[in-house]
Parts: sequence; structure tokens; C-alpha cells
Amino acid sequence: MERLRSAPAAMALPVGIFGLFVLLVLPIPPLLLDIFFVFNIAIAVAVLMVALNARAPLDFSSFPTVLLFATLLRLALNVASTRIVLVNGHEGGAAAGEIIQSFGQFLVGGNFAVGLFVFCILLIINMIVITKGAGRVSEVSARFVLDALPGKQMAIDADIAAGLITADDARERRREVTIEADFYGSMDGASKFVKGDAIAALLILGVNIIAGFALGMISHGLSASEAGELYITLAVGDALVAQVPGLLLSIAAAAIVTRVADKRDLSGQIGGQFADPKGWLPVAAILAAIGTVPAMPQLIFLPAAAIAGGLWWSLYKKANAPIVEEKVVEKPNPDKIDITEVSDQTLVTLELGYGLVHLVDEAKDAPLLKRITGIRKQLSRELGFVLPQFRIRDTLEAGANDYAVRLGGLVIASGSVRAGKLLAIDTGEVRAKPPYSGLGINGEYTRDPSFDCPALWIDPSARDLATAEGFMCVDASTVVATHANQELLTQSYQLLGPSEVSAIIEDLKARAPALIDAVHPDPLTLAALTRILRALIADGIGLNHPQPLFTSLALALQTTQEFNAVIDAVRADLGARLVARVAGPQERLKVVTLEAGLESAIIGGMIDPSTGQPMIEPDCAGLIVERVNAAIKDAGGPIAMIVQPPARRAVAGLLKQRAARALVLSINELPPTQPVEVVGVIGNDTAPPAPRGLPAPPSETDASQGMAQGVSA
Repeated sequence: MERLRSAPAAMALPVGIFGLFVLLVLPIPPLLLDIFFVFNIAIAVAVLMVALNARAPLDFSSFPTVLLFATLLRLALNVASTRIVLVNGHEGGAAAGEIIQSFGQFLVGGNFAVGLFVFCILLIINMIVITKGAGRVSEVSARFVLDALPGKQMAIDADIAAGLITADDARERRREVTIEADFYGSMDGASKFVKGDAIAALLILGVNIIAGFALGMISHGLSASEAGELYITLAVGDALVAQVPGLLLSIAAAAIVTRVADKRDLSGQIGGQFADPKGWLPVAAILAAIGTVPAMPQLIFLPAAAIAGGLWWSLYKKANAPIVEEKVVEKPNPDKIDITEVSDQTLVTLELGYGLVHLVDEAKDAPLLKRITGIRKQLSRELGFVLPQFRIRDTLEAGANDYAVRLGGLVIASGSVRAGKLLAIDTGEVRAKPPYSGLGINGEYTRDPSFDCPALWIDPSARDLATAEGFMCVDASTVVATHANQELLTQSYQLLGPSEVSAIIEDLKARAPALIDAVHPDPLTLAALTRILRALIADGIGLNHPQPLFTSLALALQTTQEFNAVIDAVRADLGARLVARVAGPQERLKVVTLEAGLESAIIGGMIDPSTGQPMIEPDCAGLIVERVNAAIKDAGGPIAMIVQPPARRAVAGLLKQRAARALVLSINELPPTQPVEVVGVIGNDTAPPAPRGLPAPPSETDASQGMAQGVSA
């Protein structure tokens, strides 16, 4: 429907262009020509008023195109009027229309010689003064704007990196910078339209005079004086009709290009700057002094001096009028501390030593800025919500090559890199052993901060040799960005706040309003929903597919609203998403279980009074961590540890930092169709059994039966 309503407006411009071609080609009656002349003058006045009332040049960004079409309209009217003047001029002044007759008779007193001089003066004013000056200003403005374009783009990128503006604000500012450059570039060319129009008016006047003389004397048998009186008067009237709106458009163009951006329109800007009373008292004194000269017209100068003096007195009283409500301005108190001086509103901050500042320097391509932007996009896609802006700042408290990642003011990652060098990381394919002294590669031995792999800091010239030996080479900005990414992913639940949850709710509400109504605001408030979603993210369930997650949450809330019970119910419903982190749907899931007696001892042992969860004794905890890490090493990759539901939180809390590659699941969270392979049972005094797998469904036993066999073993 909106497209249908906008169709007439979209067709107005093509129809108007077609009308211009009609004026150029087909003859039109004098009455219609008069209507078009009035329309032309109205358009010129309207353009001038819009130009004067614009608060900034870009407020009238369509002016170059409007100027083009207005010029084409005036030239088309010149062609149409020339046709009528030359065809019907011998019949008298009214034969070419009343507008041309009025300009030829009334405005210049019927004397075509006066009309010629008036036209020439207007032409000189238009071409030499207004058009030439406006063209020069347009040219200089376009050059300066284009020269300043890279600096403005760098300033926008720097504000994004510093977290001062959002991505939407940066996009809007880039759009404004682009429009500004396009506008002044167009104005530089549009000023040529005005100049060309003035020249065309002079040539058309000459053609009308010469052709009128020839046609009047040859075709219509008029004398030279009669032909001159008729045709020259009409030609001058036609030229003045075209020159007046042309002059108005020239003034509008000059007003646009000479404007300085201000919050007020042009009238308010000029009026406000002339409202200073100091400027009017000298005006009054000088006019009064000139008026006292005997040869001067005192009846003009002295009243003008009185008016200037009255204006000065009025402005002076207004400027010195007492303020009814005086605003008390407090002097800065050195003992007072503002909240902005002690608080940091940025959630994630990356601190760099002074030796790493070049990594965010726009003049050096700012590689770290691009990496950080990539981190935000990647984490946002994985987590399902838009991460807040990162703040990057330098610090003198750290070493020259040190960096630190702060989350909520706390350091979650730190390290040291070598600027200008590459980190050659041993991913397991290098045949030599650390510190790689026998490879002939000159480098500083270290360990990769992200994955704790042995590595070397090498010169860029040694990249090819290191790659041939099996190293993976990355630059310093990639090392910092990867380390930040790993640690932020580990602490990703802390990045979710009520604002992000509210944005997720609004987006999902547009597609599934009933689903949101079943969860929020009743029974879960925004704070309660944020707490649950943060717990799910900490358990590895992202929000990038919110609809099935909210569906599981709504179903869980039908049976319980207790926090832990809701989390367990949602995890059980979304168990396939948890298992997918370590194994595909048809891939055997490598599993470690607890011996039945050991698991019963954990569940029936000590209980933490603050959480109500089982507490694992230190000896038992050491055994579990040791055996799980051994199983991970033997399996060559991540594994899943399956326990009974009451023991899941205690075991998960134990292994979260000590065996991060172990996924702890309760038996309820294991999908029934998931094939598993038991690779160890913790708690047996004997060595762990040889790996045995459960066949994949549907022809063989399901995963839950296999787990029962593993526990009994």
C-alpha cells in the first residue's frame, strides 16, 4: 500500500522532464506561457527561501539537482517565448503574453533602450559578482572538504575504537561525511549551470533582436523603426522575465555555499551577530557627522543617525537588563570529586603498553582494531547478542610490550608480545623439541598465551623457514586478539546484562509474541530472566537460537520456578546442543563415568549449606581430576563425563578450571539417540576398562542403557 501511495510522487519528476521537452519542441499558447512564467518565478522564490532558512548547507542537499531542473525550465521557457515572439510579435505586445508585455512596457517604461541597459546591468551583477564569487567559493569548499575526508574517517574510526560512539552512530557519521563531500562536489559543478544560463540569456536576447528585425521587415513588411519597437521591446521583456528568476537562483546558490553550519537559520545567525550594541553607536555617530556637513542632505542622514542611535540604545538596555533568575555558577572545588572521574562505564577494556600503541594507529592500518572488530562479531554470533563496545587505551603502568584485558575492571587476561615480530606456534607438527635450538631459527622461546603451546618469537624474514618446519606464524595483533577472544568466551556470561536481554526480548517478540508472554514479565522479571540466561551461557548454551531456548524455558516454568530446577530442566531439553559441542549426532561420544559407590558417596556426603550442593572431599577430587585428564589425553580430544543429576553441579564446578575439555552432563541430559563409547570408569581400584562402545540406534541399545552398563562396570 505504501508503494502505491508513493507511485504518483515518483512519477512527478519524469512527467516534469517530459513537460520540459514539450516546451522545447511544441508551440504553446500565450496564456499557458504566462502561467509557466509565474510558476518559474515562484520556484525561484521558493528555492531562495529554503536556502535562506536552512540551518546548514546539507539541510538543502538536493540544491544542485534543483538548480539543474530550474535552469532547464527557464531555458525551455526562453525557447517557447522566442518562438511566440518571432511568430506573433508583429501583432503587438500582447501577442506574446501579458507577462512579457508587462516586463517590456511597465518595468522599463516602454523604452527598449532602457530595457537593454537594465538587462545588461542585471547580467553583469549576476555573472561578474554573484555567479563568479559563488563558483569560486564552491570550488574552494569542494577542495577543502575532499582534503579533509580521510581525517574525518580516521576520527570516526578512532571514536569507535575508544568506545565513544556506537556502530550505528559511526555509520550515520560516515553517511553525513559522504553526503557532505558529494554535495560540495556537486555544487562546484552546479555553479557552472548559473554562469551558463546567464550567457545563454545574453545570446538568446541577441538572437531575438536580430531575428525580430529580419522577420519584421522581410516577412511582415514593417519598417525598421516599427520592427525595432515591437520585436526589441518583446525581446527585452522576455530577457527580463528570464533574468529575474535566474538572479534569484544565483543569490540562493551563493547563500548556500557561503553558509557556515550553525544551530540557527541564516536570518537568526545574522541577526544574532548584529545584536551587539557596540557596533551601532559608531554607526549613529558617523551618520550624524556626515549629516552636519552643509552640502549633505540632512533630512536623510540625521534621521538615519537617530534610528541607528535608537537601535543602539534598545540593544544596550536589553544586554544590560537585570536577570530575574540568576544562575549561580559554582567555582571549581579542588576537593570535589565527580562520579565520572572515578567510574568507567566500559565493560571490556584492552590496555596496551606504549610500545604497542602503533597496533591501533590508523596511519599504520590499525591491525589490532580490525582484529577487535572481528572478535566482537564472532562472539556476538556465537553468544546470540550484540557485545558492547570495547575500549582500547594505552597505559604507562604496564611494560612497553605488555597488554591486559579487563572485564568489569578486573584483569582476565594479560601477556607480553614482541612488536614487529611473529609468533611461531608449535601446534604439534614440529619434529624438534623445545626450545628448538637445533632448527637454525633465531628466536626467543616462549609459550602461546591463548593455548599454552610452545612457541618462538621470530623475525618476519624467518616466516617461510618456520612454516616449513611446521610452525604456525601469527603477528602480534593476532596474538592479543586471540587471547582476548579465548578469555572473553570463557567469561562470556558476564557480558550479558538487562539491556542485551531486553533487546533479545524485543526481537523475539516481533516473531513469537505468545512465547515471550509465557516467560516475561510474568513469571520472570527482567532481572530473573537475565540471571537464568547468564547461567545457561555459563553452561555452554548460547542465545544465537533463542526460540527453542525460550520454548524450553517456558515449558520448564510450567512445572517449577526454582532457579536450579529450571536450569536443569532447560539443560535436559537442550541436551543435544550441549553434546554437539564435543560430538556430532552420529559420532560416538567418548564418555567417562563415576563408579557407583564413589558417586553414591559424593551424593550422600557433605552438603554445602549455602548452596545445598554436595561437596567433594579433596582426595576424591584429586582422583577425579587426575583420571579425567588422563582420559582426555588418551582420547586425544574432549570427552563427556556422565553423572547422576544431584552430582552434576559439584563435579562440573570441580572440572571447570582443572579439566576444561571435559563436558559434565547428567544422565538426563544425554540424548537417547546419541551413540556413546565408555572410555573410563573413575573409582575402580583396577585399571580402567578397555574402551567399549554402544552401537548407534536404532538397531542397537540406546545411550541410557549403555551408561547403566558403564556405571555397573
